[in-house]
Amino acid sequence: MAEGVIIVGAGPVGLTCAALLRRANIPVLVLEATGERARDLRASTWHPPTLDLIDTLGLAGPLAARGLVSPTWQVRMHPSGERAVFDLGILGEDTRHPYRLQCEQQVYCELLEAQLAGQGCHVRRGVTVDDVRQQGDGVAVRLQGTNDWLEAAWLIGADGAKSTVRGAIGLELEGSTYPETTLLVTTTFPFEARLEGLSNVSYCWAPEGTFTLLRLPRLWRVSLYADSEESIEEALRPAAIEAKLQRIIPGPRAYPVTEVRPYRIHQRIVREYRAGRVLLAGDAAHLNSPSGGMGMNGGLHDAFSLCEKLAQVWQGAPDELLDLYTRQRRPVAEEQILGQAHRNRSRMQEHDPERRRLALAELQATAADPVRAREYLLETSMITGLRQAAAVTMTDPA
Repeated sequence: MAEGVIIVGAGPVGLTCAALLRRANIPVLVLEATGERARDLRASTWHPPTLDLIDTLGLAGPLAARGLVSPTWQVRMHPSGERAVFDLGILGEDTRHPYRLQCEQQVYCELLEAQLAGQGCHVRRGVTVDDVRQQGDGVAVRLQGTNDWLEAAWLIGADGAKSTVRGAIGLELEGSTYPETTLLVTTTFPFEARLEGLSNVSYCWAPEGTFTLLRLPRLWRVSLYADSEESIEEALRPAAIEAKLQRIIPGPRAYPVTEVRPYRIHQRIVREYRAGRVLLAGDAAHLNSPSGGMGMNGGLHDAFSLCEKLAQVWQGAPDELLDLYTRQRRPVAEEQILGQAHRNRSRMQEHDPERRRLALAELQATAADPVRAREYLLETSMITGLRQAAAVTMTDPA
């Protein structure tokens, strides 16, 4: 029997899988196509149960030390400042971390790689997998540009939205792509000093459309959208970005913009997370709107669920236990993660002033009621989804 597990992809999900499997004394090889750790604009929101999970790896504390603890988040009318504020402290009996943490995912990857290196597990970078084959009790991957095949007992595809592993085993992401393109902008402008009562995570309605403000230790991430008459190319021009930022808070000086990146928003998912000895996790298995910050978090929840089962199989449990991974995680991804992200996006894309006002009033009423607020935050913080997944057992009908 081939030994060990090959993990394709050295993002948060792949590295978490590696750390969990190494903790179970399972040999691991991590392959990554890029030559160095990604440092561009990627996920930055960490939900309470995700912090609970990574705390078992000793990483919640070090991550928090380099991030920004955010006890509240809000939906806000701009420029009036009317808002519904949700205080995560109400979840104190449901989680050890009753807050969101704002920290770039690259910091987590850096911490994880250092931990793995201390265990003698290093990421093999600049290596692209272009084919997968399975036979008997093993699986092999071919390295692009070579005739070299690497063998293992199991393969985890954590290689993102354009997963070569997923393509090689014939699974497809099914769903749709939203029509709009998000313009993600980073700036050191101090929004917190200019907008009264602003949370570190704020979803904002404005007369011209919508924008989101996410605060990190040294900068703000601002999600903007092209105007109705603009092409994406026009909207990405520095002057157009400046004009959109000036609408938020007009000023005599130009905004100090550090980075701009456009991206499309997808709602897609595979039918199965497992094909024989190949398993998918994170964006390789599902894509969703970033509204609500659930993509990376959901991928990490996948990693913990998958590796718990794979460790048991390694110790002699039947392979069929891995089918429980799809049965637990896929409904949560479809109903909770993709569903919530879609509802969040739809709410913030509302342009009718009266409907916005009604939606804000409902959110304010929810935030003001301790029972309703707790139930709402259990769902939006992804605790409900984890509990839903844990309730599914092998004896439940498929």
